[in-house]
Parts: sequence; structure tokens; C-alpha cells
Amino acid sequence: MPFADQLINEATAHDLIRSLGTVVPDAGLPALHLAVPLIATLGLRERADTLRDALLSDLPGDYAALAGTMRAAGEDSAFHGWLIWPVTSAIASKAVAEGTTEAFDDAMALLAELTGRLTAEFAIRTLLRHDLDRALELVLGWTASDDVDVRRLASEGTRPYLPWSTRVPEITARTGATIPVLDALYRDDAEYVRRSVANHLNDLSRDAPDLVVGTARRWLAEPDANTARLVRHALRTLVKKGDVQALELLGFGPVSIDVAGPVLGSTRIGFGHSIDFSAVLHNRGDEPARVAIDYTVYHRKANGGQTGKTFKLATRTLEPDERIEVGREHSFRAITTRRYHPGMHALSLQVNGVESARAEFELLPED
Repeated sequence: MPFADQLINEATAHDLIRSLGTVVPDAGLPALHLAVPLIATLGLRERADTLRDALLSDLPGDYAALAGTMRAAGEDSAFHGWLIWPVTSAIASKAVAEGTTEAFDDAMALLAELTGRLTAEFAIRTLLRHDLDRALELVLGWTASDDVDVRRLASEGTRPYLPWSTRVPEITARTGATIPVLDALYRDDAEYVRRSVANHLNDLSRDAPDLVVGTARRWLAEPDANTARLVRHALRTLVKKGDVQALELLGFGPVSIDVAGPVLGSTRIGFGHSIDFSAVLHNRGDEPARVAIDYTVYHRKANGGQTGKTFKLATRTLEPDERIEVGREHSFRAITTRRYHPGMHALSLQVNGVESARAEFELLPED
């Protein structure tokens, strides 16, 4: 994942100042100039918000004036990239503050116009929170757009747990409110859009697994060439959790499999090293068994407890009485998204949602 200063930085702010300066040369844009050195110590979303607030301070007119300025700036091909995030955020904030249907609808339209320059998925959250029903009505219309970026915005912008964005409690409180949008897009021609649909449905699985499985089942009943792949991606979190309905929908039903293992290559590993493991699976049944094999690493937490994270290992079909060996090497090298704590960890296998016994090992302190 890129660092914040690689996306929104001083150069981004200066580009925004130059672009707006060509449209409103008398504004001076003092707040934006003052914001330039301030963003260096901020996270990504805070940088966007700081530039948004400065932009609104420098352009204090009504919504129509702001929208007119941004549409004029859009005539310049340089008006694109990460500077668009604070711009779209300012548009949404101004429309909500004005509180009229005209400003709201035009802001939605303007975000759709700008989303090809940089996705407006973050800014639309402000409008969704203000009037979810009105916003979703307009979003549903976007699903028929000829513009692939607008169609993706319909799905991505309404995701319950969109990364880097603010939450929209109104969406999570009304489980299923966005399903009509996904229904309209799951057979979209563009992989760009379909992947967003899969990620959106996967988001929903946190709160409504039955709804997600039911939706996936409906789509598989009326599929196109890409539906099966989309559904597999959409159900990935439920599969890792061992959800029986999701696994059965993907063809991984109950099986008679004995698991010998996991067997660890070592019971003590140094920080930054890897733990290798293996296991033998034996199909005791009279029919071929299709199996989804995952493994879970139980990481030690700071309080001494453990929390599991599941990883995909393999998909196999075992004939009656067939045995196979599976294994992997799992790394404990330092990464930015996880902090490792020394002490006892554990590892287990999961076959079609059924977990094996855990094998314990010790992660040694960092040198």
C-alpha cells in the first residue's frame, strides 16, 4: 500500500493551487498556501480533509459558485489525480451545508463527472450519510452509465467498509440497501466493475452472511462467464471463517477426511524467520471429495491472548482412500500491517470449514 506522501503531498497541493489559480486568479488562495506545509505530518485522509477545508475557506461562495469553479477547472487536463480527492470532498460538503435538493443532485452529478480523474468514492460518503435514499436512487441510475468509472463508483462508493473512507452508518444499519446496485452490476462487461461488486458483497458478509450467500446463490442461478469467479472472490471471507453455506455453494460440502497434522518443522523460530508445516489428508469416504484447504495462524497478542488469521492453502479433489500431503512455509518477517509479539503461537488446518487440532510453537523475541 502506498504511503500518504506518495499520493497527497506538497506537489499535489501546489498542483491544486495552480489549477484553481487559472480559474479564480483574484482569489489568492491563502488558506491553501498555508496548508501546504501542514500536511506533511498527517495521514492520507487527514491530508485530503485539510486541503478540502482550506479550499472551502478560499472559495466562500454558495454551492453553485463552487461547482462552477470546479467545472471550469475541469477544462484543464492537468486537473486530475490525487488533488481531486479534496475537490470532490469540498463539493459534497458544500452541497450538504446548503441543504437543498438542487445542490445535492448537482453534487452527485459533479462527482460522477469527476470520478474518471480520480475516484469520487471517498467524497460520496458525505452525501450518502446526508440522504441515503436520495443518493441510492441516483446511484442506481449510474449502473446504466456508458462510463465504466461511473458504474464502478456506484458499487465502490457505497461499500459498507470502503478502505481509507469514513463509515456510513446508515448503510450498515440497513443491511441489503445496496443489493439492487450490485444486482445491476454483477454481470458488468468490465472486470474493474465486477471486482468492486465482489469486494462490496464481501464487505456485507461481516454483518449479513445469510444475505450474502443468498445473493450469490441468485447470481449463480443466472450467471454469465464471469459470475463463478466473482462469487468465489465475494465469498472469500466467509470461506476463511468456515461458513458452511458459503462452502457448500462453492462445491465444498461435508466430507470424510482425516487430517494427520499439522506437523511443524520446528517448535521455536526466530523473529523474521519462517515456520514450515505439513499435513496428510486421507479421504475415508466412498466418493471423490472436493476440499478447500486453508490454514490459520494464531498470533499472540500484547495481552497474552491469541487471534487467528486464515490463509488459503490449496484446493484438491481426493479419490476414495487417496492420501495427499500439503504444506507451506509461513513467514514472520516484519511487515507494516502487523506487529508480532514474542511467545506462544499456534497453527491449524481447516478443511471445508472443519478445523484440525492446533500445533503450538514459540516466536522468539526480536534481536
